[in-house]
Amino acid sequence: MKLKDGYGALPKLLRVRWMGQLTDGAFQSALASFVLFSPERQPDAVKAALAFTVVLLPYSLVGPYAGIFLDRFSRKRVVQIANLIRAFDLLVIALLILQGSTGLLLTFFVLIAFGVNRLILAGLSAGLPLLVNKEVLISANALAVTGGTIFVVIGGGVGIGLKNFLNTKTTGDSIDALLILVAAGGYFLAAIFASALGKKEIGPMQHEVSQEARGFGEMLEGFHILRKHGDALRGIFATGVQRGGITALTLIALLSERNTYNPPDDPDAGLRGFAYALTIAGIGIGLGAFAGPFGVAKFGRHKWMRISMLAPTLFLIFFGLFPTEFMMILTAFFVGGFGQSLKITNDALVQSKIADKFRGRIFAFYDVAVNGAIVSGAIIAALALPPSGISLTMPWLIALSYLLAGLILLRKSKFSAYSNSTN
Repeated sequence: MKLKDGYGALPKLLRVRWMGQLTDGAFQSALASFVLFSPERQPDAVKAALAFTVVLLPYSLVGPYAGIFLDRFSRKRVVQIANLIRAFDLLVIALLILQGSTGLLLTFFVLIAFGVNRLILAGLSAGLPLLVNKEVLISANALAVTGGTIFVVIGGGVGIGLKNFLNTKTTGDSIDALLILVAAGGYFLAAIFASALGKKEIGPMQHEVSQEARGFGEMLEGFHILRKHGDALRGIFATGVQRGGITALTLIALLSERNTYNPPDDPDAGLRGFAYALTIAGIGIGLGAFAGPFGVAKFGRHKWMRISMLAPTLFLIFFGLFPTEFMMILTAFFVGGFGQSLKITNDALVQSKIADKFRGRIFAFYDVAVNGAIVSGAIIAALALPPSGISLTMPWLIALSYLLAGLILLRKSKFSAYSNSTN
């Protein structure tokens, strides 16, 4: 991959991002273990959906305002300080978990951790175009985003592996608290890695510094800009539908591994099963990202997005009819793979249609729209799923949403009509 002349910071940026996301996986696995896989805390769909909402709510609230910081101050400094804040925040979370706290105080500090993460990922994404030539920007984005997703999965596996090892040494909430302390160290290391970046190496450049701070107003302006590029707007909504379906499927996997596929009185077995399912889905995500550019080259961008939206529906239908663990994992593999291919292709579509000066507003709207769909998917699944996680209705609802998105949102007569729209 060719870097811009005078810039050799891409590996440094990826090191910061991937260390943070590796730690995200470990942190989230410890949090899931404490909240959903503890023997004394029997989960149901509503509790699991609430956990998803707690994780995602900060993205929807902080997202529109992230640009205020990232377009005014050194992004390197923002990323570095945010990682330090997150590290200290996890020290407090570890103490609360050690005390067995599951109330509003724990929720508040978890919200801070995930809200700050929005600043970090947005800052690194905003700085990426300054480090590579335009012709390889799509590949660089795919590398950063997909690599980050894979590192989240690896981090989750490492966290669960450490928990299984520590089970022989200690018991109860102290294990999860110790894992949170390890995660705090990971975020501190990410802050050290960020110090290797130059103050303005990932921007903003002086001529780009914004003097306005409009938050949600900028996000709404992004929506109005997108209306001129209907395929990009339709692609964002389709990506939201796809991500909402993945969230519902994740909820199915969590409940079925905890309460059906493994003995309900052995939450560690359920956690291992859930981790295995996520690992297989993570492999699908990696392969989907790899297949995306080949699919676009063969079928064209718009048709490949339609294929990616529709392809997993058959697996979801069969999973509804045959709700075995094998069928669930197979479905997760293909839904994750085609979903990542859709996401990467749509990111490139949005980047190619929107002028640089508008991209912050566009991606603020993109983030909030997709995360709103994810929270909606969690809520719908919570209302439709029994405690066992086994349901004919939910996989078929996901399949129906994918089918409608592929045939209506991405139908050729409307979706491809904007293929020649410009900035």
